Amino acid sequence: MATILITGASDGLGRALAEDLAADGRHTLLLHGRDPERLAEVAAATGGEPHRADLSSLAEVRRLAAGIAARHDRLDVLVNNAGVGFHAEGTSRQTSADGHELRLAVNYLAPVVLTRELLPLLHRAAPSRIVNVASIGQQPLDLDDPELTRGYTDVAAYCRSKLALICHSLDLAEELSGTGITVNSVHPATFMPTAMSRRSGMEVVDSLEQGVAATRRLVDAPETAGVTGRYFEGEKEASAAAEAYDAQYRRRLAEVTASLL
Repeated sequence: MATILITGASDGLGRALAEDLAADGRHTLLLHGRDPERLAEVAAATGGEPHRADLSSLAEVRRLAAGIAARHDRLDVLVNNAGVGFHAEGTSRQTSADGHELRLAVNYLAPVVLTRELLPLLHRAAPSRIVNVASIGQQPLDLDDPELTRGYTDVAAYCRSKLALICHSLDLAEELSGTGITVNSVHPATFMPTAMSRRSGMEVVDSLEQGVAATRRLVDAPETAGVTGRYFEGEKEASAAAEAYDAQYRRRLAEVTASLL
């Protein structure tokens, strides 16, 4: 029986993944959400353990990790799924509780911190897995303006946060090589019928089932055991934007990230 944490499990892909895993009846599911009512609903539907936190606050990210560590001595799979998308009508630049650009904070800084805080539990469960939900929409972060104070659009903020997460996944996979902890990122599917996609104003392209299948393959499929440092689009390995494979860019991004945190 695996212990699996899914962030953003109260809606969309996260909830669908939780329900899919719960159908097996062989996993301990730790479910993160921000909305207490929706979180309670999915916990009741799946038998999962609810953990409420607002990932736009790094203090709450650390509290979430501490709460999990207080109740569990191991973590087999971490799925960093929670995220903030973009809107059809666009949004003005928003900031997090800590003053960071909102999409950078939730889509990138939060999973970086949460993963780091939970590494002891992942080490105890090794072989274990980290699955970062990324996107085919990718733009390089301006390392001289990581908070996107100039020329802001929420689409650009979203795409930059997702490429940053892919870069971090590759760095972490290298760091953890030989430990039994694998790290991969995935674009699950394109514009699934979720609230995030509806807010984007885009037509539905792929089904929620496709997104679940692609994500779950990295969660517990035997054929992905030991696979690490890869980026997938759906169930196929793919190439991310060029910056993800630029060692100098990734090193500078890691330095900027450390300074932001």
